[in-house]
Amino acid sequence: MNRIIVTGGAGFIGSAVVRHIVGETDDAVCVIDKLTYAGNLENLAPVSRSGRFRFEKTDICDAAELDRIFADFRPTHIMHLAAESHVDRSIDGPGEFIRTNIIGTYTLLEAARKYFHSLDDAEKAAFRFHHISTDEVYGDLEGPEDFFRETTPYAPSSPYSASKASSDHLVRAWKRTFGLPTLVTNCSNNYGPYHFPEKLIPLVILHALDGKELPVYGEGLQIRDWLYVEDHARALYLVATRGVPGETYNIGGHNEKKNIEVVKTICALLDELRPRADGRSYAEQIVHVKDRPGHDLRYAIDPSKIGRELGWTPRETFESGIRKTVQWYLDHRDSWCARVLNGAYKMERLGTGETK
Repeated sequence: MNRIIVTGGAGFIGSAVVRHIVGETDDAVCVIDKLTYAGNLENLAPVSRSGRFRFEKTDICDAAELDRIFADFRPTHIMHLAAESHVDRSIDGPGEFIRTNIIGTYTLLEAARKYFHSLDDAEKAAFRFHHISTDEVYGDLEGPEDFFRETTPYAPSSPYSASKASSDHLVRAWKRTFGLPTLVTNCSNNYGPYHFPEKLIPLVILHALDGKELPVYGEGLQIRDWLYVEDHARALYLVATRGVPGETYNIGGHNEKKNIEVVKTICALLDELRPRADGRSYAEQIVHVKDRPGHDLRYAIDPSKIGRELGWTPRETFESGIRKTVQWYLDHRDSWCARVLNGAYKMERLGTGETK
């Protein structure tokens, strides 16, 4: 049985990974999460009663706490997802992105290095440190036929993507300099259940239902490759357990869409599934707002390496995944969504016994 530490495991992608591991494998999981605004214990409710699940409320910048957890849990794998990840927030306040994404990754690498060198030869051979990153480290693409590949040079555009690029470089350096068996994955835009409402897709769904304006940057022509979060979770587990140390794997959904297309698709689904009382389309709520600084025009990933070497392909098309996503938000609007929007989830977690 693998024993896997998942940092940031109460967040959107991290919790999907944890739900996958506990629900679909026999492995044990220890979640390390600081529980910032985007960390929500309710995301882990489906697996919280499992005897193979454990939670530690810990900042990855706290070296002493990391040492304690490593010594007690004895992980075979680290899956590092803890990060500040919102581009707009990084523009308004880049300092926290530097602290968490760079200093936090460094601190975690050092804890892993110390622990790794305490293992016997068999344990060292099995150990893996998997760093989960983003396609935004590559900047943007010029031509419609080009794709991000594992060999694409880095050219980050925002404080967020620059901080993630920095952490990627640290992870690779700890492999080359110290022999830590690391892997890196870079993924395209995720979407699906439990996505924090500041992000485009859940924001549009919930604003539409509330009768609010649906803001679109510029003309909405920015292109993103959309990946259903549960497909991503399967890919991440596959890389962590079967990937080759020192390798990078790009993970994409084969679903390139302009932002305006995404917004209009959501509106059309809501017109079908939850029509407005006045019979008009939700698309009438779309408004175009000033574009943000340094906004990349196009991201698109070539995921052929992970398909060829590890046998992964996404199960969801954008059409099937976005329908599931819209329906999930409709079903959870008065529960999970309401508690996130009114901040109740922050208060509820204070009395839950966060270490199991």
